[in-house]
Amino acid sequence: MSQETGQVTGTKDKDYNIIWFVEQCLANALRMESYAQDAERAGDTELAEFFRRAQGESRKGAEQGKELLRSRL
Repeated sequence: MSQETGQVTGTKDKDYNIIWFVEQCLANALRMESYAQDAERAGDTELAEFFRRAQGESRKGAEQGKELLRSRL
């Protein structure tokens, strides 16, 4: 069985992969917000800060992926 390379989706794998990566980073940033708020409600500032740092990294990944998309599509 051959792998999908754009014939089915209309999007080349490499482009699809960047799009998927950006979507996952953005979804993770939203998730980390929820986790940080949970930690804050529990009074655990160390854990909240951990999730905020993770959120920042997810945002950074999303921005880098969007920049790649801009330059390639």
